[in-house]
Amino acid sequence: MNRNIRTVDDVLKLLDGLFAPGADRWTADAANWWDGFYADRSKPVPFFVAKPDESLASYLTRGLVEPGRALDLGCGPGRNALHLAAHGFAVDAVDVSPGALSWAGERARDAGADIRFHLGDAFALGPDVLDGPYDLVYDSGCFHHLPPHRRISYLALLERVLAPGGHFALTCFAAGSMGSELPDADFYRASGLQGGLAYTPESLRAIFADLTEVELRRMHDEPSGSAHFGEPFLWTALFTSE
Repeated sequence: MNRNIRTVDDVLKLLDGLFAPGADRWTADAANWWDGFYADRSKPVPFFVAKPDESLASYLTRGLVEPGRALDLGCGPGRNALHLAAHGFAVDAVDVSPGALSWAGERARDAGADIRFHLGDAFALGPDVLDGPYDLVYDSGCFHHLPPHRRISYLALLERVLAPGGHFALTCFAAGSMGSELPDADFYRASGLQGGLAYTPESLRAIFADLTEVELRRMHDEPSGSAHFGEPFLWTALFTSE
């Protein structure tokens, strides 16, 4: 008989356990799932291409974000981390998948980019690893794979590592186009995330209400010959801290 719930962290871990192992892409088995996903690099997966998000490129081109220290959450094969490094950022990039980081490391070596890659759960990597403060925290496709209760961990991470006046940029599933639109509570009844959570602009503004919105829009649909990645089933959002 266990009666061991004393802290918020204990509650978060309890809720983690309500999801079936391997059912979702953030759990203890997430590394294996993503390693399998990245194993065949020839698959026609849109974000396998070595192109940055069109939104990220736009922020830099328009001067909305200036070079500094950057943290790339869920960096995958490193396409956005590479773009940031090429534009003068000192980049830390995190992912749970050894396979993704191996691919990202190869790309970085080929490009001569100096990027610090970290294997693991960003919520579990302490200040000795993700030391901050970061002028930019960038997330392209990580947030929508988190269960509702881990938004608490996500916001706590942003509060800890984002520099005053720094920027947070997010790309995530857009309601009506991609992702599950179940109410938060139903994910716990179903023991799964249904492939990822969809968000509305209103929900994103409410979740990140402590930050100031700079821009929130649909990602542009980029043609195959474009130098940038863009899919219209995603939101792109840029916020700044005070």
